[in-house]
Amino acid sequence: MSDTIERIKCLIIGSGPAGYTAAIYASRADLNPVLYTGMEPGGQLTTTTEVDNFPGYPEGIDGPTMMIQLQQQAERFGTEVRIGLATSVEFSEKEGGIHKVTVDNNKVIEAETVIISTGATAKYLGLESEQRLRGGGVSACAVCDGFFYKNQDVAIVGAGDTAAEEATYLSNICKNVTMLVRKDRMRASKAMQHRVNNTKNITVLYNTEVDEVLGDQVVEGLRMKNNQTNETSEIEITGLFVAIGHKPNTDIFKGQLEMDETGYLITEPGRTFTNKPGVFAAGDVQDHEYRQAITAAGTGCMAAMDAERYLAEVGSIEDVQTAQY
Repeated sequence: MSDTIERIKCLIIGSGPAGYTAAIYASRADLNPVLYTGMEPGGQLTTTTEVDNFPGYPEGIDGPTMMIQLQQQAERFGTEVRIGLATSVEFSEKEGGIHKVTVDNNKVIEAETVIISTGATAKYLGLESEQRLRGGGVSACAVCDGFFYKNQDVAIVGAGDTAAEEATYLSNICKNVTMLVRKDRMRASKAMQHRVNNTKNITVLYNTEVDEVLGDQVVEGLRMKNNQTNETSEIEITGLFVAIGHKPNTDIFKGQLEMDETGYLITEPGRTFTNKPGVFAAGDVQDHEYRQAITAAGTGCMAAMDAERYLAEVGSIEDVQTAQY
């Protein structure tokens, strides 16, 4: 490990709407933030072709362009954006303490405040055709992308409350929705199951899995397999929504920060404070409910303001040192 240790006021781990918004606000508060992008600079939106539901873009914008613009805005106010991955952390237990974060296994950052915006990763089926057509009709967010399939036939994979909720959401937009459930029953609550079963344009296929997503450039159909009979069948669709869950990117924080049973960081209600003083969480890493770019940006703003107020209350180490000399 390198002997190089850097001391900063505000470290932001992870990019995307939460991280970049936190950087904008932290920069404007003179916290001189340093942001490490992680393995996927820009987060999940870099895999999204069109973003139509973020305020301020009347014609829509593609995800990668939006992330570049957010980065440029953060840099304009003084954020230092670096390519790198946080590989281990050592958070202080005491108020006003210094937190240590190791980047790429060799550089140690000492930070008075840390904002975690590492996001969550959507789970996919793992098919080559599915991955190839992500952004071309395959999506993990019906609320984000359902609008593009208005009056079209689509399919959704999943059996839980999220899948059921997204299926009913799509049913209000799309012509027909085919729901693929791997087992002979749904895991969703009874109320959500009743809602799905009572929606005329939703067809539920049990014991059914995706065998292949059909299409060269865009989704044109789906080959399905009955896992009891091994029989295959095909349907014509233009969109496939995968709703089998998300995995929050919080592995390196285990044992350091409180999280729920699925790994989402727990924050104080209505705030971004974690259980460690001076450590804040924003975006999908602590939000398993909404998972939208606009809500992530909102909590990024909150985290930066919480960090600013925290430093004002405990006194920045830099300010204390200045006052002593």
